[in-house]
Amino acid sequence: MKNFMDENFLLQTETAQKLYHEHAAKMPIIDYHCHLIPQMVAEDYQFKSLTEIWLGGDHYKWRAMRTNGVDERFCTGKDTTDWEKFEKWAETVPYTFRNPLYHWTHLELKTAFGIDKILNPKTAREIYDECNEKLKQPEYSARGMMRRYHVEVVCTTDDPVDSLEYHIKTRESGFEIKMLPTWRPDKAMAVEVPADFRAYVEKLAEVSGVTVSTFDDMIAALRKRHDFFAEQGCKLSDHGIEEFYAEDYTDAEIRAIFNKVYGGTELTKEEILKFKSAMLVVFGEMDYEKGWTQQFHYGAIRNNNSKMFKLLGPDTGFDSIGEFTTAKAMAKFLDRLNSEGKLTKTILYNLNPCANEVIATMLGNFQDGTVAGKIQFGSGWWFLDQKDGMEKQMNALSVLGLLSRFVGMLTDSRSFLSYPRHEYFRRTLCNLVGRDVENGEIPVSEMERVNQMIEDISYYNAKKFFQF
Repeated sequence: MKNFMDENFLLQTETAQKLYHEHAAKMPIIDYHCHLIPQMVAEDYQFKSLTEIWLGGDHYKWRAMRTNGVDERFCTGKDTTDWEKFEKWAETVPYTFRNPLYHWTHLELKTAFGIDKILNPKTAREIYDECNEKLKQPEYSARGMMRRYHVEVVCTTDDPVDSLEYHIKTRESGFEIKMLPTWRPDKAMAVEVPADFRAYVEKLAEVSGVTVSTFDDMIAALRKRHDFFAEQGCKLSDHGIEEFYAEDYTDAEIRAIFNKVYGGTELTKEEILKFKSAMLVVFGEMDYEKGWTQQFHYGAIRNNNSKMFKLLGPDTGFDSIGEFTTAKAMAKFLDRLNSEGKLTKTILYNLNPCANEVIATMLGNFQDGTVAGKIQFGSGWWFLDQKDGMEKQMNALSVLGLLSRFVGMLTDSRSFLSYPRHEYFRRTLCNLVGRDVENGEIPVSEMERVNQMIEDISYYNAKKFFQF
């Protein structure tokens, strides 16, 4: 019987252990997609308690607590103390066996705070007090955490209207870790509620200095912001979409649709789909012109619990995997850009694991030999960024593409304690490849190539792909 979370955690063979300890573990972290709050990095935020850094905004934990019968006020309530919230989380942890939260919890305690104890109601107070004492120390600040995990680059997620003032402030402070913005223009194509769309476009006009009254004006304003993001080091865009949009449209139709929604009239479903289709193409063309990488996170059904959405708002733990038929639309969208010679580097993230093979085969349709792995299958995302999900994603990519060219893991997290997800991924990767070597499916004589492959997926592929 193996000890829980020892140095060879998840590494089931000797080869896997060597691959991890001698190659993967030493690689810096490039976290090319996350939701860290830039202001916290700029101001080198010092966390007030373990609850703040660990439970604040963590809807993964909130979902588990609710499922375990914990009252909402201990998840998101304002009338409970930090200790009371943490105590309820500690009571929930022993019920999370086989959920990735159990592994993440103890990996974070171990790597961030040097705590090997198992979290449960008996150890909760001791762990809470010890972590709180450490959080008072400078090396446990926001920047301190990034240094602790050997982070080299982080890419935050930012709206086109954002000032990026905290990115500028961080860079000018001389902080050695790069924090770069990522262009996330979802609101510029959110035309379902005319008043909200108009308010957003007016904000866009204000920050860009472009007077907007037509569709062409809006695109000019977005281009100006796109240029500004590029000046601040941006190299990626990201799009959170339910499904891919690839309706046929004419420029005249899109201009008329803009006038209609900007004037306050609700659009038909067909008009909404046409507008979103046009905007995805415009954004794809902008990214191609600058050599950026476009990312698509698709397949979530968000805010399913309308009662709780009204109470708490979005991103509070009421989203799920969606079921959409998107392969044809995805292919049509990519082909549209490719036919114009404007398909930039692209990463596709699916949320439903039943689409793994769909995505893995889609990549090969648009690889063109100009960049190794130009079209990427994004790492297991959200509900899939756990051992089983990551293994399935890498197995599909291995069988139907080139795992060796994969740009690897990201945290997709708001938390400064999420960096161990890179370790979790690297251990899983090394275990997969190590098992193949031990089974005679990869020749031992090729270990130099295998070693390099592990280092590439952990670090070098991303560094080269994104040109960091």
